Amino acid sequence: MIRKLLFVCVENSNRSQMAEAFARHHGGTAVEAFSAGSKPSGNINQKAIRFMGELGIDLAGHRSKSLSDMDGIDFDAVVTMGCGDSCPWLPARLREDWALADPRDLDDDSYRSVRDDISRRIVDLLQRLG
Repeated sequence: MIRKLLFVCVENSNRSQMAEAFARHHGGTAVEAFSAGSKPSGNINQKAIRFMGELGIDLAGHRSKSLSDMDGIDFDAVVTMGCGDSCPWLPARLREDWALADPRDLDDDSYRSVRDDISRRIVDLLQRLG
């Protein structure tokens, strides 16, 4: 069974993009991962591209997407990423909020720390979903 996962943050340029990529990386063919923003920025943060690239994961082809792009998809899990009131409710079997700092303006080491935290959380999520 393929699990459909959605990761949501405000701009869809950092956290949710990394989560989508990690879900694909760690979940392989058992996962269909998506990401979106409540107010998409229209681009992927260059730090996200660079720091995911350090792990061999390419975000250069990703694009910032809106929640409206997700209409009609039934998700097994929806994970919001510390965006508070800006993240509307979306139906899913499992809903979680990961109160993650927005790494956009963090220094390099702190950005990597958020990236690595997302990776660990994805591995845990995939194990729990089975």
